[in-house]
Amino acid sequence: MTRISKYAAALLLAVSAVVGCNTADETTVVPPLSEAGDDIASPGSPALSEQPGQTQVADVTGADSNGKKELEATVSVVAQSTKKKVETATFGSGCFWCVEAVFELLDGVESVESGYCNGSVPNPSYEDVCTGRTGHAEVIRLTYDPSVISFEELLEVFWNSHDPTTLNQQGADYGTQYRSGVYYHSEDQKQLALAYKKKLNDEKVFDDPVVTEVVKAAEFYPAEDYHQDYFTLNPTKGYCRAVINPKVDKVRKVFADKLKPGLKK
Repeated sequence: MTRISKYAAALLLAVSAVVGCNTADETTVVPPLSEAGDDIASPGSPALSEQPGQTQVADVTGADSNGKKELEATVSVVAQSTKKKVETATFGSGCFWCVEAVFELLDGVESVESGYCNGSVPNPSYEDVCTGRTGHAEVIRLTYDPSVISFEELLEVFWNSHDPTTLNQQGADYGTQYRSGVYYHSEDQKQLALAYKKKLNDEKVFDDPVVTEVVKAAEFYPAEDYHQDYFTLNPTKGYCRAVINPKVDKVRKVFADKLKPGLKK
């Protein structure tokens, strides 16, 4: 066995050990963009070469500097390939209290933060945004694991949880800050959102045309602390019971298979 193969065997053995151990119409249900999503191929795990009846453990105590550098480089490559991939998505669909409450239900969504984006004034306050003069939209920025939930599935929940046919309005909330928007972070997100919007309009899923804007995500500013987790912290408030609860109930019913494990019945 060569010295290099010993390093590789030692590395692979170590890796193997680790891996082992508002108010949209509540009766309207938006169909998925496609009936079946693309298969995602997961990288295969490298196999160890073993002699029958025994496990070989490489001795690297005598490794020279070149061998150590090679081993370190290989460790870095493996660490990068096994690191969990997390992506970002940004949606606006009215008051961010509602949007946050909906997306926090979904399995694969790891964090949700309310805030303001795509405006012209840096570091706006809630009061600034409410004037309608800063150009910002109330949005949520979330991070998600695409191996658990896809961007297409997030879009499906987005379309189902608000009325995308009312311009700059959701229910009794009026103003440009309440506009419906998909603020994409990649070309793939852009194309998926545009294709989905076109399908909804072509198939006349809603009585009126979808007016959701699909634009590139600009600077995001987190909202004040009291806006974060608003529904969770204030479930008995009038707005939460009258506006947010129906949205949450609809998502729980329509997307029961996509809920976080602890929320599934």
